[in-house]
Amino acid sequence: MPEPDSVQAAIDGLGILARRRIEAEILAFVYNELKEEAGVERARKILSKAVRRAAVDAGRAFASRTPGTTDLSTFHAIQPLWTKDGALEIETLQATPEAYDFNVRRCRYAESYKQMGLAEIGSLLSCNRDGAFCEGYDPRLKLTRTQTIMEGASHCDFRYRLEAPKPRSSLP
Repeated sequence: MPEPDSVQAAIDGLGILARRRIEAEILAFVYNELKEEAGVERARKILSKAVRRAAVDAGRAFASRTPGTTDLSTFHAIQPLWTKDGALEIETLQATPEAYDFNVRRCRYAESYKQMGLAEIGSLLSCNRDGAFCEGYDPRLKLTRTQTIMEGASHCDFRYRLEAPKPRSSLP
C-alpha cells in the first residue's frame, strides 16, 4: 500500500482540470440520486452548497500555505494551477495590486463537462467555485463575472478586486 505522503504527492501533482473530472464522475452519481429523491431544484441547491463549501475550504487551505499575507498578487501567482494542462486560455486585461481582470477565451472545464454529459451541472461544479474560493482565500478579494462559457457565452469575464478592510465601528 502506498505511503500517505506519496498518495498526497500524486494528488497534488494532478492539474485542477484532472481533479475536476474525477470529482465530476463521482458527483454525477450523487446528483442523479438527489434528483430522484428530492427533485432537480433541490438536487441543484444541495450540490451547489456542497461545492461552494469545498471551494471556501480550498481557499483557506491555499491561504494557509501562502507565505506572509494573502492579497491579489499572491492570488495571481497561483493562477497557473487553474490553467495547467491548457485548462483555460486567458487574456489578461490588467494585473495590479488592486485589480486582476481577465477573459477566458477557452474553457476545457466546460468542454470536459459537456463531453461527460454533465453540461446541466457544469456551472455548479466549476463556475460556482470561483467566488467562493475567494471567500476562503482572502475575504477582501471580490469577483464580479457577468458571463461564462459554461452557460453559453463567447468568453468568461473575470474581474477581481481587492477591497480595503472595513473599518471597525466604535460603540458610543
